[in-house]
Amino acid sequence: MAARGPQPVEQLLPFEALAELKALQDEIAVHDRRYHAEDAPTLSDADYDALKRRALAIEQRFPDLAVGISKQVGFAAQEKFGKVRHRVPMLSLDNAFLDADVTAFLDRARKTLGLGASEPMRVTAEPKIDGLSCSLRYENGRLVVAATRGDGTEGEDVTANVRTIASIPQVLKGNPPAILEVRGEVYMAHADFAALNARQLSEGKPVFANPRNAAAGSLRQLDAAITASRPLSFFAYAWGEVEPMPAATQSDMVRFFAGLGLPTNPRMALCQDADGLIAVYRGLEAERAGLGYDIDGVVYKIDSLAQQRALGFVSRSPRWAIAHKFSAEKATTTILDIDIQVGRTGALTPVAKLKPVTVGGVVVSNATLHNADEIARLDVRVGDSVVIQRAGDVIPQVVSVLADLRPGNTSAFEFPHVCPCDLKTEVRAEETAQGVTGAIRRCSGEFACPYQRIEHLKHFVSRRAFDIEGLGEERIELFFADGTLKTPADIFTLQRRDAASLKKLKDREGFGAKSAEKLFSAIEARRSIALERLIFGLGMRHVGETTARDLARHFGSFEALQTAAGAVDGVAKLTAVEGIGETVARSVIGYFSESHNLALVTALLAEITPTVSEPIAASGAEGPLAGETIVFTGELVEMSRDDAEARARALGAKTTGSVSKKTTLVVAGPGAGSKLQKAAELGIRVVDEAEWMAISRLT
Repeated sequence: MAARGPQPVEQLLPFEALAELKALQDEIAVHDRRYHAEDAPTLSDADYDALKRRALAIEQRFPDLAVGISKQVGFAAQEKFGKVRHRVPMLSLDNAFLDADVTAFLDRARKTLGLGASEPMRVTAEPKIDGLSCSLRYENGRLVVAATRGDGTEGEDVTANVRTIASIPQVLKGNPPAILEVRGEVYMAHADFAALNARQLSEGKPVFANPRNAAAGSLRQLDAAITASRPLSFFAYAWGEVEPMPAATQSDMVRFFAGLGLPTNPRMALCQDADGLIAVYRGLEAERAGLGYDIDGVVYKIDSLAQQRALGFVSRSPRWAIAHKFSAEKATTTILDIDIQVGRTGALTPVAKLKPVTVGGVVVSNATLHNADEIARLDVRVGDSVVIQRAGDVIPQVVSVLADLRPGNTSAFEFPHVCPCDLKTEVRAEETAQGVTGAIRRCSGEFACPYQRIEHLKHFVSRRAFDIEGLGEERIELFFADGTLKTPADIFTLQRRDAASLKKLKDREGFGAKSAEKLFSAIEARRSIALERLIFGLGMRHVGETTARDLARHFGSFEALQTAAGAVDGVAKLTAVEGIGETVARSVIGYFSESHNLALVTALLAEITPTVSEPIAASGAEGPLAGETIVFTGELVEMSRDDAEARARALGAKTTGSVSKKTTLVVAGPGAGSKLQKAAELGIRVVDEAEWMAISRLT
């Protein structure tokens, strides 16, 4: 019998909501990395949007459990580029999928602005370019810095590469402001994309899957000469820091850009109502194939900048703009086979191998089937004729089976009970505390499963875990592929093995004596590691940074945590930790119950020494802010959220992610939402970032 699908949000209990939010956070983070950092997405725009909408709906119903999914923008800047902090954050847009969503957007804006139905409110409509967001900073008319969006706060420095794009002026025309940060989209036209792939083929090089990936990959080249050889283009449509401001409306700002010699999109229109906006949308949807570049929707923006300021922001999106996404494109083809892919968290995802078919101008041969429930719902089989849809230039999904065309010799697909890895590890279906079987099947192998191991290693060395400089994702992939690194302990035996080997690391391509020695030094510096970093670095499901810190403070040592997890009353011992629920407790117990995990941990502990960090914060009994429980919400400018929380804990305070009766102080920046409202309801003191900075300095 097929397992039940996702529960309606209104039926979720708090512990179920928290478990799902954390699972969604992990899943969305994987797809954010693949899309923004690796330029290799594996999920359709529609499926990604559905994940985000589900998370937002849960966060709205359970604001105290919010883990910040709705505030995430893009992905952290990659280590191979220098980093640029945006003076004004580069935000994302909320999405509209139905005409009714557009009407609701305008109605909300009118209500907030206090405008009657007959009062004018002009709105721009422009094509939503499917490329890579980029910010160009001009000072006194000269281009000085170019950066990708990154996570919205900090992006990658791609100045040298952007200087090679012919359509982007190095010096602006006319009379530009002293400071002008221009935002827009780097893209590749269809004709240029076809020519590039033809050249790649002639040179025996791999071709690009689509223009968006080609543009993003070209802009992120370490060698600017490679970028210069790629036919990239740019459209300007927004701005960050501007001093002085040269216009009073969105449309006038775009016209001003054009006057400075910046390329702008000629299809931008100015409308008065929802009917006008939707007419532009329908026109662009019909003409998109002939535009010469990829678009995936239409962006609407309130034209008046004064009205934009009055509307402000919610979470990480402006209230004065929305993206109306195009519907998915569809085609019919045949399923040749069904493969199982294993992700970082062990989730088994069935993928349909298709008879190649063109969808929206792109030849596709794979489609996601999501999970066992979806296969059962569709009753999809090898040999079936199916309808697939593609929303955006990523892997499509199977929408329906054409049962009347089914061959007579097909049989139902049986979802595997063991992982396809060499270990043939058991696959488990998750259950809620009420015993309801979930849709996702996971390999129980953790680090022992080779499909998961490489992703676990990347997590282990990441900035918020062991943070080993010089051991980023690319080197992990290199070392994993050649067998140099298979487990965390291997990292700490690398120098010893290198000394005993005839083939030295310093002699390998991409290394030298200095870089090898620098890597060895960085590894040595992490032999003593804060306990919470070790716990977080192991990558146990549902154990994020905050949970790892809570476990470290409560148990004080790794041995005590492991003993509690292995006890008969382990659930009770773990849920006794403040902030730890049954879902997390069972995840930790499950991790330590696997013999291969224990073997890996034992080998690692033979190489490192975990230490309890932040003793003042851990005890809560010392420090000028001892006894305070602080929640940070909204955007911070002077410091990152991590730095602010670390400062608070160093001063003896406790930091949490939700507002409750125990909260004593809320630090609220722009975009603060439900947490700020909850603080007001409970009468909790609220300060802005400037006041918090003053408090932290005085103490």
